[in-house]
Amino acid sequence: MAQFDFKFISASDGRRLRTGVFAPERPRGRVAVLLSGQSEFIEKYLEVIGELNARGFTVATFDWRGQGGSARALTQPLKSYVGDFAEYDDDLQSFMAEVVAPISATAPLVLAHSMGGHMALRALHDQPGMFSRAMLVAPMVGISTRGYPGSLARAMTALQTFAGKGREFAWGMAERDPFLIDFSRQLCTSDSARFERTQKILRAHPELRLAGPTWGWIEAAYRSMKRQSEAGYAEAIRTPTLVFGAGKDRIVLTEAVRRFASRLPNGRYVEIADAEHEILMEADAIREEFWRAFDGFMG
Repeated sequence: MAQFDFKFISASDGRRLRTGVFAPERPRGRVAVLLSGQSEFIEKYLEVIGELNARGFTVATFDWRGQGGSARALTQPLKSYVGDFAEYDDDLQSFMAEVVAPISATAPLVLAHSMGGHMALRALHDQPGMFSRAMLVAPMVGISTRGYPGSLARAMTALQTFAGKGREFAWGMAERDPFLIDFSRQLCTSDSARFERTQKILRAHPELRLAGPTWGWIEAAYRSMKRQSEAGYAEAIRTPTLVFGAGKDRIVLTEAVRRFASRLPNGRYVEIADAEHEILMEADAIREEFWRAFDGFMG
């Protein structure tokens, strides 16, 4: 990465968002928008950004409200909370208008992981033409409830939120503070070196860390996923889209990803059998499989 620039912008409701633009040494006029997942932050993706730069892309990215270097929603900074995913829509709109539009004369590519993939799907559906192509990595279209019936988890989330506990950690989520989790207990990657790299960044910059979601965040996620599961939603997305599923995902339901991808009129699906949830943070062989599919899709 020859040069980069961080700056703060404000969403339409005044929420402060940290953004970054990373330009390659030899720009080719191509822009990639990188959308991270829940709890993530720009620095975690520096390796991916470098790989996109090497392919001639200028990379534009940002931290969603409530995480990374952007303004937190609650006074307890480790809690992940949002009242409705429409707030994330607002973040993306502001970012596209203030950061991406000035550097991209045409619709950019979007590369999005997990919750970022979920939000990319909302944009692809609601604003056709925002992106020229989409690559969605383990997009959050279904959440693993790890042995509990999904209907029970959904009902419990609604009950806790109705009871006024929307801003409280969901059960077990306070323990997802990155400082409390070692490699043997995490669920996202089989690559210990890349896991430790992220931990090292967080130890140096503890203000970036986030624990698990609140009941309110999960309830908002369920509402948005329900909308995306409705008949006609995926079918209305016409943007060429490459969807990646992780064969060993324990966060997002790979079967839900597979089903959603099959409904996209211009969609292709690639499942990486040995990958945990964070395909982009996985072992070299898994990442090489991802980049081969990426390059093939780009032509």
